[in-house]
Amino acid sequence: MSTFKRAPQPGAVPRPSILSTLRATSMIDTKAALPAEIMVSILDYLPIPDLLRFARTSSRMREMVYDDTRWVARLKSMGCWNESEARRRFEEAMKRKRDAANRANANGTPNATAGKQISTTIFDAALEDERRKALEEKASQTQESRLDGFETLSLNPAQPKSPYEDPIALLDVLKNVRSIRGHARQEYGKVYGALAPFYLDLARAKTHTEPIVFKVFRDPERQAHMLSNLQTFSKSDWTQGYVQREAKLINMMTIFESAVLREFEQGYEFWDVDGRMRRYAHVLHTLNGGNAAMELFIQKHPILNDRGALGNPMDCINQAPRDNITLDPSRAFFELLTTKLNEQSDVISRIFPQPATIFWAFVDKVREEIIMDYVTPLLDECHDRHMPSYLKAVSGLFEQCVQFVRSLVPPKDSERDLEIHVKDIALKVFEPHLDLYLQEELDSFTKYAEREVGNWEQKLSEQDATVESFYMGNANRQADKNDFLSSFKKVVMMPVTVLPNAISFGASKPAPTSTTNNSTLRPSAAGTPASSRPQTPGIGGTLERTGSPLPAEAPSDELKAKAALMANRLEGIRSLFSIEIALDLVHAAKESLGRAAKFVELGGQAGGEAREQCEAIFVALIRILGQTHVKNGFTKAVEHLSRYNPREISDHSQTGVAPLVMFIELVNVGDIISQMVDVFYEQQLAAPKIADRNDFLDPAGLAKKKFEQMLDENVAAGLNKGIDVLMDEVEYLCATTQLPSDFNPPQPSQETGIAKDPDIGPTTTAKRVTDLVSSHTKMLIGSTEKTMLDVFNSEVGLRLFTAVCKHIKRQRISTDGAIKLIADMNMYFEYIRTLRNQDLLAYFKALRELSQIYLIDARHAKEMATIIADGDRFGGIFRAEEVYEFAERRADWYQVKRDVERAMYGLECQIM
Repeated sequence: MSTFKRAPQPGAVPRPSILSTLRATSMIDTKAALPAEIMVSILDYLPIPDLLRFARTSSRMREMVYDDTRWVARLKSMGCWNESEARRRFEEAMKRKRDAANRANANGTPNATAGKQISTTIFDAALEDERRKALEEKASQTQESRLDGFETLSLNPAQPKSPYEDPIALLDVLKNVRSIRGHARQEYGKVYGALAPFYLDLARAKTHTEPIVFKVFRDPERQAHMLSNLQTFSKSDWTQGYVQREAKLINMMTIFESAVLREFEQGYEFWDVDGRMRRYAHVLHTLNGGNAAMELFIQKHPILNDRGALGNPMDCINQAPRDNITLDPSRAFFELLTTKLNEQSDVISRIFPQPATIFWAFVDKVREEIIMDYVTPLLDECHDRHMPSYLKAVSGLFEQCVQFVRSLVPPKDSERDLEIHVKDIALKVFEPHLDLYLQEELDSFTKYAEREVGNWEQKLSEQDATVESFYMGNANRQADKNDFLSSFKKVVMMPVTVLPNAISFGASKPAPTSTTNNSTLRPSAAGTPASSRPQTPGIGGTLERTGSPLPAEAPSDELKAKAALMANRLEGIRSLFSIEIALDLVHAAKESLGRAAKFVELGGQAGGEAREQCEAIFVALIRILGQTHVKNGFTKAVEHLSRYNPREISDHSQTGVAPLVMFIELVNVGDIISQMVDVFYEQQLAAPKIADRNDFLDPAGLAKKKFEQMLDENVAAGLNKGIDVLMDEVEYLCATTQLPSDFNPPQPSQETGIAKDPDIGPTTTAKRVTDLVSSHTKMLIGSTEKTMLDVFNSEVGLRLFTAVCKHIKRQRISTDGAIKLIADMNMYFEYIRTLRNQDLLAYFKALRELSQIYLIDARHAKEMATIIADGDRFGGIFRAEEVYEFAERRADWYQVKRDVERAMYGLECQIM
């Protein structure tokens, strides 16, 4: 076997081994990369130097590190990023770019992007930033060094001036941060380069003398400024160990604050306002807001330790009469306190950089330590002693407290409105007492109103009992109760002449009313004119009556006594409720509501509760005044009206029915009370906007509407009963004053030659009836609303129509007497015309047409039959059968009956 080997040629490249080739081509397993989300989270917790080293590993890592949102988050954590400013700067940059492109196109210069129609929008901004960054990086490769936000090493000996050579510039590094999109990294780099060395050095310091910050900055103002900057910078420290570094920073700040606070306290002891106090207050404010200096100034203020010199709250009780209170000492207390606080306002303005905050904190401390200690014992003592004094004290002290805050002169830089502080301080002072006060205010008014109305009812009952005792003094009361119905029947059937003068309702007789003050009963029969205004009955006894309406001697006859007692009750309708009582209750409600309404201005929940309680006071007024007082009065009045019988009255010469006149006067009183309530609601609730008149669910509005509805219902019920009484009087007048010869005059005698009555006008009965009805309808004008007045007039007219028809059917009417009948019907028609009710006028027009059938001579029976059968002639008011009934009242009816019936029913027809 040959062992020959070719000698290697010089300069020839050795051939690689096949194994090495295989090794080169073998696959190498690599680990999978982390997801981008996890890497982004990791980057958030890397220290800044490590973060920049990590950016050098690849272009992808650099994009992740240089992402603008990462640095914006750090600036936001320090409060140095203003989104509005960033948006404004970005919009201005885009506008400048568009303007430059437009100018280039206008000048005809070639545009780099002319061949490409590319429009830069807000969504392309990221691409533009990446393109710009790429160009900057490419340009930086040709430079020997480059300085960005973070200071980097450079081989260039021409370095910029170190910031440590000008430490003053470091204090304003946070103020100079700009909010520019795409440049957040550079801006944060400036902050980091300026503050990180101090921050890390302070974290490594063992004692408070080691940190370099206290060596670079020698005066306390700049030291406080830098410590404040470092505290702000620590908020962007998210790396491992940030808790320890932040705790070390806080510890150093606490030591520094304690030293400055000692200097401030020494200045406080010597009252060096414009010296050490002012200087170190500003230092503390620069450090952390100056809360420590504010608390020290307030806690050690001498006004808090000299409370006795301001006043004693018990002087308000001791200097007032028994069961009363005077608020003059409290007014002096608040005035003196106002003077002292206004003096301190000027001192605070000289010491502190933000005096308004310190001043109002000082006022709040005075409120807590001085005002509360003055108000609370006084209100508690008044509540235990006398309730009216308590209500007066709460309202008066609240008003004085509000005036006290409004009299303060706060420093000029006060941002909040003075009224906000007024509400805040007043609420804090009186909030512990507000719920109790509002409830006591409502309960006090309710008890007072119920007591007044109850006293009124009791006085009326005692008055009625006195009158009954006087009239029935000679009769057996128990027997009277047992046989009341039989006695009443005897009174009704008794001859009119037997009744005493006391039951007369004429104007010449003494009119019933109630006397004021000490009189117990109504005016005397001797004749003092009666007042139509109801007044509160007196409280005097029967033996103290002056000018008593009772007769000198009680009736000895039981029937006369009962008749006089019945007349007295009817006359007492007008005094069933009183304007004086209503006015007294309204004034009491106004006083209570005025006190409670002062708390509405507090607003919020307290103001809402005060508003609800004001409405509750009004609702209580309406309930007691309406349901208890007015409604009961109307109920008794209707009962008295139902007992009226015109046959018991001896004098019917007047134009009015006395009980109905009195009831209408009562309606007028009710209308006055309703107007009082309406005015009270408008002035005390609606005008101050305590109640909303447009809210149909408002409790005060609902109570007012319910009161008006109750009043209308009771007035309507009384007027309905009054119409019955009025029609009874009309029928009585028609039955007693209409003479038979009025419509059927006697024929003239041939022997005597007596002529016919030349008077062709209406009869006396028609005149009296018209005057009677007219007087009552006119009484309601102005006292009731138009709707109710129209209903009343309509009902009176229809009832009058019915009464006149009944009256005509009871008469015998001759042809000569028909003239007066027609005159009466014309008079009724003219009266109804004044009521301006066309539907009602049609009835009396038909009645006027009907009266003409009595004027037809007996020889014209056929024409009479034609009129009777003509339904259209009477407008559908009367049917032929009804007209026939009226025709039967002719004096010569039996003479013409046969001819009329033949003409009506066709009895004259013959079969051809």
